[in-house]
Amino acid sequence: MSPPDTKPNLPAAAPSFTEVPPPPASRTSFGKENEFFRAIQDYLDRAAKVVNLEPYVRTILSQPKNEIIVNFPVKMDNGEVRNFKGYRVQHNNLLGPFKGGIRFHPGVTLDDVKALAAMMTWKCSLLRVPFGGGKGGIKFDPRGVSKTELQRITRRFTHALGGNIGPEYDIPAPDMGTNAQTMAWMMDTYSNMVGSYQKQSVRGVVTGKPVASGGTLGRAKATGQGMVYCVTEWAAEHNFSLEGSTMIVQGFGNVGSNAAVILSKLGVSTIAVGDHSGYLLNPEGFNAHKLQDYVEVNGSIAGYPNGKSITREEFFSTKADIFAPCALENQIGESEARALNVKLVVEGANGPTNPAGERITIDRGIEILPDVLANSGGVTVSYYEWVQNKRSESWTEEEVDERLEKAMKRAYREVSDMARSKKVDLRIAAYALALQRIELVYKERDIFP
Repeated sequence: MSPPDTKPNLPAAAPSFTEVPPPPASRTSFGKENEFFRAIQDYLDRAAKVVNLEPYVRTILSQPKNEIIVNFPVKMDNGEVRNFKGYRVQHNNLLGPFKGGIRFHPGVTLDDVKALAAMMTWKCSLLRVPFGGGKGGIKFDPRGVSKTELQRITRRFTHALGGNIGPEYDIPAPDMGTNAQTMAWMMDTYSNMVGSYQKQSVRGVVTGKPVASGGTLGRAKATGQGMVYCVTEWAAEHNFSLEGSTMIVQGFGNVGSNAAVILSKLGVSTIAVGDHSGYLLNPEGFNAHKLQDYVEVNGSIAGYPNGKSITREEFFSTKADIFAPCALENQIGESEARALNVKLVVEGANGPTNPAGERITIDRGIEILPDVLANSGGVTVSYYEWVQNKRSESWTEEEVDERLEKAMKRAYREVSDMARSKKVDLRIAAYALALQRIELVYKERDIFP
């Protein structure tokens, strides 16, 4: 268990956006901006061969249904008018409405959003959630604007999307650089765009809202909680005791911090952490609760008094049992994979391991719980929130957690069984399962002429 750190003196509240900036292309194998999308396509191709996917289904799934780009002006606090570029990619809605997060980050590109939207399709299919895949974002740094500017940017983006989103068509959620407050602004803007008789029936246009505004208990921790359920299933399957084990976490925002806090209750000690501000080591273990509180107020781990500053290279070579990359995609390349000194990688971020890094990691005997499985707790609980909005219900946190636990553990067992039967890694097994379920529906419904 983590020792009780001395409580730091916390300054006034600051925005809590914690992520790692995109790594230089020179030290990864992604290079060009569309390499992430190509990697996702490669996983699709490999999984399609495993389950002998019908070629026409592969053709349909190879590209999104819709790619929406909007450019919109916003008046800044100093009176200047700036143009912002926003994206919404709708990959597939065969199983239900498009669903996926909204990302505010200077590194947002169309191809990355396409890749993330496709991943949402696989996640929803894998978890048996009746949604399809979508993703969106705006290319800017949310830390570089005031709160009033952030609100205006969010509202203008929502207005620009217009009828391209809706509670029965496309349902955004928080992602990197956005949070429950962002969703409240989006919902309010959308509700003022529809007729007054619909205002109370469109709360489900977004999920991840504040609880008072129609959100659900358990949503904030859902992605981290889902990761923990996967880790506990993996530990049981491999006869590994979590009590007394250690972990390193990259990205200590909502996902990474909640995973660390929940795992600390199971005896897992977080000994190294990192985010956009740098990396810290505490061989005795951080108090995950207090570090989470510190980041919530300060926006990063910078200045936290109970850790020693280390380099990125030292972080990746830190000996631990579990590594949870919960920042941006493309963080584990060849050099990072060779440096890793862990037993398990559980992907809290989307695409944190690039293909070259993945091959080396697996060849070294380090198992990877893939993003498409491990971090799908967020969209699962988003579905629970959407259902509650439609039914005008409010579930307890215990009800939400119980449903999520069943869903995540069932998915883990199904993926593990598929991996063993087909002799593939867990990522390809997860894709294969998702594809099988989508293919079945296409065969039943056929293609509209």
